[in-house]
Amino acid sequence: MLEALQGMTITQQTQFKDTANKLLSSTFLSRDKRDNKESYYFLMSYKEVFDEFFKILGYEIILDMPTGSVMLTGATASNTLKLKRDESIILLIIRLLYHEKMKDTSLNENIVCTVSDIHEKYDYLGIKRKLNKTDLVSALRLFRRYNLIEVTGDLTSSACRIVILPTILMAIKTEDISEVYNSIVKIVQEEVK
Repeated sequence: MLEALQGMTITQQTQFKDTANKLLSSTFLSRDKRDNKESYYFLMSYKEVFDEFFKILGYEIILDMPTGSVMLTGATASNTLKLKRDESIILLIIRLLYHEKMKDTSLNENIVCTVSDIHEKYDYLGIKRKLNKTDLVSALRLFRRYNLIEVTGDLTSSACRIVILPTILMAIKTEDISEVYNSIVKIVQEEVK
């Protein structure tokens, strides 16, 4: 690994450092996100070097080439993000919307929803506690930081467009979308106890 790094130009070494730090801070990279594209393709070019580097730290890079998604995994429990109740529900709703809207788009199109779509799905699920606008905005900013979504517009507006990135499939791994519904029901039922 050191030989490979020493064989890189100064620019490539800087790109390696930036890409590694980006993965450590955000866990996911998406080829479809503008500020991830360069890092994604650099990682693809030097995948073996990244694999060796992260293996030393106890991590593993999982690559899904068809969707253009990368995930860094294997962290200890202390390095795992704990989501609040509403954040978990919002993330699961975004995953549901991704699944639903995937049927209506071609492979080359982005999956887009609005803040209003999230509210509608939340209401449709019959969750008794209203979705707080501040909590929603905070959760969406968090998911943007982790490269799960890309936001176009003002998050406080119901018409704000949200591009759901394919990294959502790695964040919530499930083959059966009913498992996502069941997860939401479980979270809501735990609150009642």
